[in-house]
Amino acid sequence: MRRPQRGFTYIGLLIAVAIMGLMLTIVGRIWSTTEQREREAQLLFIGHAYRMAIASYYASGHQFPTSLQDLVQDERFPIPKHHLRRIYADPMTGRPDWMLLPTASGQGIMGVVSSSQRAPLKRNGFEPIDDLFKDADCYCAWQFAYYPNRFARPAGGVTLPPSGPLDNFQPGTITTVTPGSTLTPGAPLPPGGVSGPGTGPN
Repeated sequence: MRRPQRGFTYIGLLIAVAIMGLMLTIVGRIWSTTEQREREAQLLFIGHAYRMAIASYYASGHQFPTSLQDLVQDERFPIPKHHLRRIYADPMTGRPDWMLLPTASGQGIMGVVSSSQRAPLKRNGFEPIDDLFKDADCYCAWQFAYYPNRFARPAGGVTLPPSGPLDNFQPGTITTVTPGSTLTPGAPLPPGGVSGPGTGPN
């Protein structure tokens, strides 16, 4: 009689371990999803802060900054201005490895974009100024750009290649992405902005 009881005990333990494993998997997925949603909210908040800082910099002299550091320390005036408290990291990567959106001349920065190619959980419900973020395939399509002329704002978003090109990306460089190519550190971005498969100039 002891052997059948011992067998039932082993089976019960296996079932309990399987249930615990399943529960831990579910909890892990819920935690991961919650964390990603929190990072998304942070990305929107910080992205808006960069956009407002660029708008403030432009309003102070009708020029765009040439680097993100210009937003923190604007040296164009006898008493430096501070449009941004500090250089904020990208919440999706944890590093200040933003992709920079250039002006038409390629000499200034009009916005920042996350370098993360992860697919967003948030698909709609954005503020009107972020309506181009709707149904984006990756965070790299969430462009926080400032347009002095609202009518110059592009009608469509930018889609970057799904894999490969961002592997060699160097943070803080104004760079372009073209189908089948890799990012070259320090390469100037031609007028029109970032482009990708099936998209026109920005």
